[in-house]
Amino acid sequence: MFSVESALIALGGGVLIGAAASIFLLFNGRIMGVSGILSQALTLGPLNTRWTWLFLLGLVFGPVVSDAFLGTSQPVFAERSLWLTIVAGFLVGFGTSIGSGCTSGHGVCGISRLSNRSIVSVFVFMGTGMLTVFVMRQVGGL
Repeated sequence: MFSVESALIALGGGVLIGAAASIFLLFNGRIMGVSGILSQALTLGPLNTRWTWLFLLGLVFGPVVSDAFLGTSQPVFAERSLWLTIVAGFLVGFGTSIGSGCTSGHGVCGISRLSNRSIVSVFVFMGTGMLTVFVMRQVGGL
């Protein structure tokens, strides 16, 4: 249900994400794409730096810290099979690999830079997601 309070919280979250992406680009000279940062964190060698792990830990524990101070989180746990979740995770990883990035890189950072490749990618991401939900609900009975 829509409320002004939830809209303001969403707006504040969007502003924080945009500010974080801008600061990240300004200080690191890189796009804040989570799949690329995760990939870099998992590679062995000189590219694997401490900041990648700190960034990823911030993604995991940021909501915990936010909830401790604001008490605003409302976790939602879908009751799906473990195997379906694992397969979905691999498909998302495969998609970000062939799409040269994820929704955070293309959607937040790419569109704001008016990147044609990112605009097309986001349309493909969103269209595929909507089609998948439709098919899973109509055919898969989920």
